[in-house]
Amino acid sequence: MSRTPDISVPDLTGRRAVVTGASDGVGLGLAARLAAAGAELVLPVRNPRKGQAAVAAIRERTPGAEVSLRELDLSSLASVAALGAALRAEGRPIHLLVNNAGVMTPPDRQTTADGFELQFGTNHLGHVALVAHLLPLLRAGRARVTSQLSIAARSGSIHWDDLQLERSYDGGAAYAQSKIAFGLFALELGRRSRAGGWGITSTLSHPGVVPTNLLAARPEVGRDRDTPQIAVIRTLSRWGLAGTVGTALLPALYAATSPEVHDGGFYGPNGLGQVRGAPAEQRLYRPLRSAEEAARVWEVSQELTGVPLDAGAPGARQG
Repeated sequence: MSRTPDISVPDLTGRRAVVTGASDGVGLGLAARLAAAGAELVLPVRNPRKGQAAVAAIRERTPGAEVSLRELDLSSLASVAALGAALRAEGRPIHLLVNNAGVMTPPDRQTTADGFELQFGTNHLGHVALVAHLLPLLRAGRARVTSQLSIAARSGSIHWDDLQLERSYDGGAAYAQSKIAFGLFALELGRRSRAGGWGITSTLSHPGVVPTNLLAARPEVGRDRDTPQIAVIRTLSRWGLAGTVGTALLPALYAATSPEVHDGGFYGPNGLGQVRGAPAEQRLYRPLRSAEEAARVWEVSQELTGVPLDAGAPGARQG
């Protein structure tokens, strides 16, 4: 029988870590591992009840863990701005930012509070705006920013002529587009940091295939029952043919903490088809390889969010 993969995590005492999407699933497991390594956790959540349960679970595992909740709805740029302003007002450098939250394949096209297609607006633009608002704190902490992608990003493209998929909506294509755009943004973040001396290291990860709530019943995205895919993935996971939450969090944990990773590195499971296994560096998916496309995503994302991505990003204080 194969041994369950795991990694060692360096001591993170004195390091401030912000993890989105940590109220359940992979994000919660990841946050718990960071807390166990001594990090001071900030968990921005949309659902306070789930957030409080997550804090309780983390503290049960690591008594005395330093963890606090903040409000964040990534589908609202006003909510992202409010979180950014609150954290900048605290003036404490951020050393780790894991952009893990997301929504997946609503059956019908939905929009964010700002009118963007829901997946593009939440998975990509919400996180872009968060990075922009936190940029002074990330620079002050010489942070590592880890962006969680998906196997879905290995195919598909950005629909530049219909970016919000108003003319033709397909949930899977929209999800892939959001993750491709986010991956290109993460790669460009690393390039800009190197060129500008920001001190930020940008890494990418994906969890493989794992049974989480992304494909379960989600009334808030118009899904009143589990998808057929989640039942299949749960079965595969029980048979050891797909990941578990405990293994699927490892690539992001590795990308966020290992001294062996490098700027622009992409990390995922090393098993057959990249669906499960120990974390390892992987070749960038084809849709992520164009530097020109990444620069275009960077510029367009600033225009859409209205938040500058430069050294003078909002409230620029190095506190």
